[in-house]
Amino acid sequence: MNLNKKNVNKIRGLILFAILLFVMAQNITSIFDFVMTIIGLIFPFILGACIAFILNVPMKAIETTLFRKNDSGKLVYKFKRPISLVLSILLVIGIVFIVLFIVLPELGQTFLSLSYSIPTFWEQSVVWLEDIFKQYPQISKQLTSIHFDWENIVKTTFSFLQTGAGNVLNSTFNVASSIVSGLTTFFIGFVFSLYILLQKEQLGRQFSMVLSAFFSEKVVKQINKICHLTYTTFSNFLSGQCIEAVILGFMFFVSMTILRFPYALLVGVLIAFTALIPIFGAFIGCTVGVFLIFMVSPIKALWFLILFFILQQIEGNLIYPHVVGGSVGLPSIWVLAAVTIGGSTFGIVGMLVFIPLTSVLYNLFREYVYNRLHARKLTFIENSNHNNTAK
Repeated sequence: MNLNKKNVNKIRGLILFAILLFVMAQNITSIFDFVMTIIGLIFPFILGACIAFILNVPMKAIETTLFRKNDSGKLVYKFKRPISLVLSILLVIGIVFIVLFIVLPELGQTFLSLSYSIPTFWEQSVVWLEDIFKQYPQISKQLTSIHFDWENIVKTTFSFLQTGAGNVLNSTFNVASSIVSGLTTFFIGFVFSLYILLQKEQLGRQFSMVLSAFFSEKVVKQINKICHLTYTTFSNFLSGQCIEAVILGFMFFVSMTILRFPYALLVGVLIAFTALIPIFGAFIGCTVGVFLIFMVSPIKALWFLILFFILQQIEGNLIYPHVVGGSVGLPSIWVLAAVTIGGSTFGIVGMLVFIPLTSVLYNLFREYVYNRLHARKLTFIENSNHNNTAK
């Protein structure tokens, strides 16, 4: 190697990088604490950006639906952004209101009534089992010897809930400052999201100017392309998943009402909300629905299970491909992997985030592979009956 000025600068840079990496490895705890402190300081703005992204999906749909470009001269068109933003906020508030004041009280009332119907159901089940095992007196004797003090069980349960509620209440008073801090953080983030949504075009231009000032034109185009792909994938997935969940919940409500299943409204709303969780969500709602209906009629619970699988097939083969379609553009095996990893890492939020995130990474990597093959003058042949091969 010639020790010219250029090579000496490279060696010096490598040495400095190695020293920096060694120092960071020796102080990893301090660096982690510093990073978490910075994240804590900017967390309200990160939260505001997330709120803005979620609100932008219905806001953009409202803008394109209610306001047209040929109405640009009208006074109403000039206020399209504030009007669309207010309608989007009211929509989100309405959904939260439905969950807090309709679904949860109804669910609590249902489980309260179940606490009184379970003893009757158990007695009927014992009689039913005795009729089945009449030829086996030993089994019948064991069944009749099983007794539950349901009144004591209900009292114990309510006592536990009251004690738990008291502990939660005491803890709430002890962490009052944390609650105030959380509300303050949410308020700052919400206000910041409003600023983002009202001035998103101007912020976009400023972001492009900053990129152009520090990076080459090729890098700027690549960054803008990645940002556009990320936004399109996340917004299409979010809107498609919500629409698909509403359609599925409505299908269950209508079919259960026609077939005279109990808890039609409650089960329909539960399945709509749980269907927001990809792959596994609807099955969670199905489990709750089967349990509720089983307490009323085991035969209807069996028919509900059949109804669930029929509607799932309709949803999976007809509705989901047209509503969500190729918005994610991710093979099924990677969807399952994204849901599993995201759920085990960050819970339900991880499931929702990892699918579009994995889709973005998948598309970028696929494009990179295609470019590499093209540079090597290789043709990538896709065959539905065989594995993909390169020639």
